[in-house]
Amino acid sequence: MDAPIPLIRRATEVDLGAINGIYNREVREGVATWELDEWPPEQRLAWFRARDDEEPVLVAEADGRVIGFAYLTRYRGRRGYRLTRENTVMVHPDHQRRGLGRLLLSELVECAREMGLHTLLAFIDQENHASIELHRALGYVEVGRERETGHKFAAWRSSVEMQLLLE
Repeated sequence: MDAPIPLIRRATEVDLGAINGIYNREVREGVATWELDEWPPEQRLAWFRARDDEEPVLVAEADGRVIGFAYLTRYRGRRGYRLTRENTVMVHPDHQRRGLGRLLLSELVECAREMGLHTLLAFIDQENHASIELHRALGYVEVGRERETGHKFAAWRSSVEMQLLLE
């Protein structure tokens, strides 16, 4: 039997438990975030409520379960960067390598275009080859590397900066 096609939609507060579960697993076991401390539910709720239409959060839902999420974050705090956002995409490990990240990121790019943004950035752990290739497949190009700017799992982490110009 084929897996159902996931529904990509805007997140609601009801989704935050699943979002936090995916995120906190990545804190414990992965490098998609260099966060070292798991987020308690009240921190995730505050994060969500502090966002607005210019920082959309999307979820991928299949069989009534959230199995991935993606969001845009303002880049730096200055008004000169108002047309730039950083993107984040995370998928539950049971659903990785099935095109879900591509669906989420594609929809996020469309949101950015509808918002009239100019550029999207992604900062990706240099060992996260799947994410680098996902971004490259959607038109992002590597524009830089930051060497040993993070430290996780008793090792220095380096990141690849990728950019998509939306025009």
